[in-house]
Amino acid sequence: MNILDTVREAVRDGRVPDAATRAVLGQVTDPAVLRQAGRTLAGLALDAPGLRPVSVAVLATCTIGPYEQMLRATLIAAGMMPDIRPGRYKMFELSLGSAEYGETDMVSCLLDESYFLPPQWSPVDIEALGEYVTQRMVQFRSILDSALERSSTTILLHTLPLPGTVRDAVISWRDRARLSRIWHQLNADLLALVDHSPKIAVFDLVSALGERAVVARDDRLHRYGDLPFSDGALAIIADQTRRFAQARVGLSRKVLALDLDNTLWGGVVGEVGAQGLQLGGLYPGNCYRQLQNTVTMLREQGVVLVLASKNDAELVERTLAEHPEVVLRPEAFSARMVNWQPKAANLAAAAASLGLAVGSFVFMDDSPFERGQVAAELPDIAILSAEGDPAHHVRTLVQHGWFDVLDLTETDKKRPELYRTKARRADFSASFGSPVDYLRALGIELLPAEATQFTVARIAQLASRTNQFNLTGVRYDEATTAQWSASPDHLVASFSVRDRFGDEGVVGAVWVDCGPEVWAVTNLVLSCRVLGRDVEIAVAAWLVAKAHTAGASTVEGRFIPSGRNGVAADFWTRAGFARTDIDGILRLDAASTVPSPDWISVSERSEVNS
Repeated sequence: MNILDTVREAVRDGRVPDAATRAVLGQVTDPAVLRQAGRTLAGLALDAPGLRPVSVAVLATCTIGPYEQMLRATLIAAGMMPDIRPGRYKMFELSLGSAEYGETDMVSCLLDESYFLPPQWSPVDIEALGEYVTQRMVQFRSILDSALERSSTTILLHTLPLPGTVRDAVISWRDRARLSRIWHQLNADLLALVDHSPKIAVFDLVSALGERAVVARDDRLHRYGDLPFSDGALAIIADQTRRFAQARVGLSRKVLALDLDNTLWGGVVGEVGAQGLQLGGLYPGNCYRQLQNTVTMLREQGVVLVLASKNDAELVERTLAEHPEVVLRPEAFSARMVNWQPKAANLAAAAASLGLAVGSFVFMDDSPFERGQVAAELPDIAILSAEGDPAHHVRTLVQHGWFDVLDLTETDKKRPELYRTKARRADFSASFGSPVDYLRALGIELLPAEATQFTVARIAQLASRTNQFNLTGVRYDEATTAQWSASPDHLVASFSVRDRFGDEGVVGAVWVDCGPEVWAVTNLVLSCRVLGRDVEIAVAAWLVAKAHTAGASTVEGRFIPSGRNGVAADFWTRAGFARTDIDGILRLDAASTVPSPDWISVSERSEVNS
């Protein structure tokens, strides 16, 4: 059965395609298949279970053609249920600032060159054309500013290819170069908009089109239906939009689990020995070293590395430590599962030791058997093939955007070491007779701080990526978090944790609607890596005390089950809150004292120093 038949069968049965089907759909690049799949998937209900909801407005300076169908297919393949709202034709600027589209999670803009070029221009006066394009960019920035003032949504833009029909109509080589320079500057100005506002994101469509060697335009469709982009180009735009949405709603992965033999190096170390491995030097050894270099780059940006290899542990340790061409030394891995056990069991054990869900893992292996076994037993793990020519391994690893984040924070950069430290804590705990003795010996310190411009990005990232200890599932973005942090009627605070093993960084956040009598907590999130230490109770104690100091009489908490946040279900009752007649709402007198664990000290500080 092909992928379209599988998708049709699922929709016909009224169910969301399973993880395996979505994984296959996520690898499809054929625009015709994506278009048909998207049309079929439109039959799913917007509240279909198992998918993360995301609302997307599609506003364009042209006709969008099959883009809606392609976008739906790619978003569902990535685990999202999209509510796609196309804008009205020829009303791009009016729609951009309208309330109808301003409250969506994101706005996907399709731009074409006609928006920045005059209807008629002279090829003998390229300077005048440049002035026009520059002025149009100024106007566009003003339109964006106006739209962003009235909306909390994120606007996703893209760079623009210069059509050959425009470029080649200029016959002077010098003027043609000047025209291209004008267009490169326009694209540079579009890319610079990410520094203009945190509510703007831009992807480089020009680069993506060149990389995929896709024909960008269909001249007949352009003239016939004002559709300037080919189906192939629309598929690329849909995929880039999927990558952004995936990061926007918190579906990016945190962990990269890697095989060794014929994945990170060529050959089987147990058979050829360390000296016989293909690593470094000429092809194919240079391919494996480049893969290790790329993995190192991902680690520097916060991707946690796990080694998953059926091998002799002592031989692997010695090879990683001593081989002169190895880039990934033993300390690069937060967990090393090197034994002869099934890899699915090892990956599950690694997830448990790190305190992460297997759904946060990407697994790369050359063996079809191992990949198949992991896919069958742990379907939430994203699986990458390291079969075939190793020259393609780096592309396989990075092209999907599994680890994309909206902003890279200091906590992201520290994450691999934080999870290595977590393993050290586990070893340390084994020497104590009781969990409480262990917790007291850790010397845990909680550092609450009201949000500032320096921590807003990290706080918003916690909202989007935290699934287990996430009380309401409300995922405040960076713009909304910044607005709340500046409002006297709201409180946004971050929580850092440190102990004898080091600083965990910002691990939690809270958003509070601060009324004169009632402080209502609209969401509270906490990283899973600090669960089990009662940090959350210390957070509740700090919050209630702060509300009382501010003059509030009641603190109101909420819990909305999501299917993944069961670990937090009893949080409010453990903190002393009482249930009310309103489902999901609990309350506590602000004058009450929440019994904070005696093994946690609280040191409130200015976020400037955190």
